[in-house]
Amino acid sequence: MKISWFSFLLVLLVVFSSTSWAASADTHEQFLQCLSRSNQTSIYTPNNSSYSSILQFSIQNLRFNTTGTPKPLVIVTPVSESEVQRVILCAKETGMHVRVRGAGHDYEGLSYVSEVPFAIVDLINLRTITVNAEDKSAWVEAGSTIGELYYKIAEKSKTLGFPAGVCPTVGVGGHFSGGGYGVMLRKYGLAADNIVDARLIDANGRILDRDSMGEDLFWAIRGGGGNSFGLVLAWKIKLVDVPEKVTVFTLDKTLEQNATKLVHKWQYVASRFHEDLFIRILISRVNSSEGGNNKQTVVASFNSIFLGGVDRLLHIMQESFPELGLKREDCIEMSWIESILYFAGFPRGESLDVLRSRVQLSTRYFKAKSDYVQKPIPEGGFEGLWRLFFEDEAKGAQVILSPYGGKMDEIAASAIPFPHRAGNLYKIQHLAYWDEEGEEVAERHISWIRRLYSYMAPFVSKFPRAAYINYRDLDIGVNNVKGYTSYVQAKVWGIKYFKNNFDRLVHVKTKVDPSNFFRNEQSIPSLTWKNKGE
Repeated sequence: MKISWFSFLLVLLVVFSSTSWAASADTHEQFLQCLSRSNQTSIYTPNNSSYSSILQFSIQNLRFNTTGTPKPLVIVTPVSESEVQRVILCAKETGMHVRVRGAGHDYEGLSYVSEVPFAIVDLINLRTITVNAEDKSAWVEAGSTIGELYYKIAEKSKTLGFPAGVCPTVGVGGHFSGGGYGVMLRKYGLAADNIVDARLIDANGRILDRDSMGEDLFWAIRGGGGNSFGLVLAWKIKLVDVPEKVTVFTLDKTLEQNATKLVHKWQYVASRFHEDLFIRILISRVNSSEGGNNKQTVVASFNSIFLGGVDRLLHIMQESFPELGLKREDCIEMSWIESILYFAGFPRGESLDVLRSRVQLSTRYFKAKSDYVQKPIPEGGFEGLWRLFFEDEAKGAQVILSPYGGKMDEIAASAIPFPHRAGNLYKIQHLAYWDEEGEEVAERHISWIRRLYSYMAPFVSKFPRAAYINYRDLDIGVNNVKGYTSYVQAKVWGIKYFKNNFDRLVHVKTKVDPSNFFRNEQSIPSLTWKNKGE
């Protein structure tokens, strides 16, 4: 009897798949046995009644909370550094692939999704924060959120802060690992620029601090992206001075209120303002009742913090950006910690206790991309962008323009792996949100943001078209069938995220994790690791 090549290949595929799954089942059992020998207690498998709630609690993008999303074989929620260490040692011993999750804000779900059998090390219980107001420092465990950190700082001081992000439910582990920017970046740089020490478990299970890990590895973990070099247990950060009163405002300008010209002018002044002033723009589609008629329009929200009082702010705005028409009644003076709630979208007077919640105000499906702008976009470029916002898929879309300049111009591109410094006027985050389930709905919205990204190509950075590692985008570059990239494949996205720092990151990775134990679809590759078809 003749067997066709197709049938022959099909038989081989079935045999290979059966062997592969059998091997993964063995690895899974060996991993669980190793954990049980080490008295690890916080272990969840699909057989546990709490498994689904533990898995779903920290999923912040509904795209990765479907029945078809690959699920971990095991979730471990260690309660101490020594427990984390034992999990890593067991994974290394048995060949179990691990993903490390802080608060689950990874844009592509890489901290809790994998196409190969895997376990999650969830750091949700590592949340101790120790603030020393006297020497202006703090130790922050990697499972903490930014909100929890801000809350602890405010408990100790009204005139200390930290330059991290605006979303309080973001975990510090991933945020700091990729750079971490917020509304004080023009004054103090990134979160990663203000890290002075760390505790890390390497691929051999050793717990290292800055002295024992060495300056190369310490350099790499401050902006080189999460889950590439080791598992960071805690960060020591340098706190920064903030005034007792800051001033905030949000001015909404629709297309009918000259938004195009105002956004165009903002490009020329926002990166040149005094470093105490940060004005970003949030662009979205809204219903307008102007003139008595309900219609769709685009709104540009000028959203700002000034590290000082309203009188000085008004003077700067009148001198540098009078076109915006800022008035005293548009401004609110408040404490720095109150401004954290303001930027997070909480109403005035909300209790600071909300910063300790790990639950987002809303969780949706989304896809994101990023860009850097080095030359002002002409008005016609924005008008083309507005047209995209009138399409059906843009109902929940948002584009955020965040200004650079100030301190960002002063820090060398090679100081840490994050390279996007002098020469950038602002960064763009492109976001498509939707609420309906289904692959077809998702594909329509993802197709829309890809078209927007394509449209923006002539107006943004080139050679490379740069991107921000904390806004991971798996559209950038080509992944192999197992999701783990070779050096050549990785360089496509590596240059976009890290520019000239990429090769140094590869060198560090090859030195500290040659077997590529810590890896995901966009982790830094090791030059000595070969994919053995796992």
